[in-house]
Amino acid sequence: MNRSQLAAALGERTGVSKKQAGETLDELIDLITETVASGEPVAISGFAKFRRVETKARMGRNPATGEPVKIKASKKARITPLKAFKDAVLAGKAPKKAAPAKKAAAKKAPAKKAAKKR
Repeated sequence: MNRSQLAAALGERTGVSKKQAGETLDELIDLITETVASGEPVAISGFAKFRRVETKARMGRNPATGEPVKIKASKKARITPLKAFKDAVLAGKAPKKAAPAKKAAAKKAPAKKAAKKR
């Protein structure tokens, strides 16, 4: 599924036009990108965690010659799928949507009877 197909599917599910869904998707991606670029992680419950990871400079080895090589410090984007997403993907099923909580009608407590005097 590419971006336009995702926008179309989002529009169908939410009842908005494909164009509006595409704009919403673009804004969400921009917001996540800006937040992670500033160094703050973003976690979408049940889906994924996005964060920036900085690695320090270190010494490595050239596998062909065995000589030491200096590896520069770098920044990388790390996206970690969360449990609900992984479970759904591994099971091959879509996750179940949580049903909205229903308010139970308040039950009236039975009246207390006064103790009889003898």
